[in-house]
Amino acid sequence: MNNLTSKASALFTCLSPGDLMILGARPGHGKTQLSLRLTVEAMKSGRQGVFFTLEYNATDVLDLFHSIGEDPADFHNVFKLDISNKINAEYIMSQLVTMPEGTVVVIDYLQILDQKRESPELMVQVRALKSFASERGIIMVFLSQIDRSYAPLAGSFPSLNDVRLPNPLELTLFNKTCFLNGGELQFSGPLG
Repeated sequence: MNNLTSKASALFTCLSPGDLMILGARPGHGKTQLSLRLTVEAMKSGRQGVFFTLEYNATDVLDLFHSIGEDPADFHNVFKLDISNKINAEYIMSQLVTMPEGTVVVIDYLQILDQKRESPELMVQVRALKSFASERGIIMVFLSQIDRSYAPLAGSFPSLNDVRLPNPLELTLFNKTCFLNGGELQFSGPLG
């Protein structure tokens, strides 16, 4: 088991139905690969995985599967990739309405949810997603950008204070956090 797999496996055991988790890091620290590996861990345990992204196209995501040593064909019945330009909270909930409890959903990424003017403000969307996840038992992992002012020091990790917020958002809506720096991760939140 490689380092990324062992980290994702350990992280997966910390997640419970209804959780909202921020997975944050500066660019290039592996948050997308870790989130995809986390989704793979969920699917290998018999759960569904859904990956919403406006950052990648389908070919990019297939390449990401290969980069973590997985064949996406192995998950064709349990994995859904959504690269729609309509991605916002309302759209996400409409796509997840038939998903079973325990489905792991990755949203790539938090700050892009209210990029379109016709979308509700970010706080409204995250509150709606939190309520939906709680009612349906869905696990939602939001990839998050970290503010440029964060200066990574050896052994230090970003925190909620470093999450880039172009618009207001109560970060207490997230009950779990995972921050990456230098190939290591720091998890925080109630277990189980």
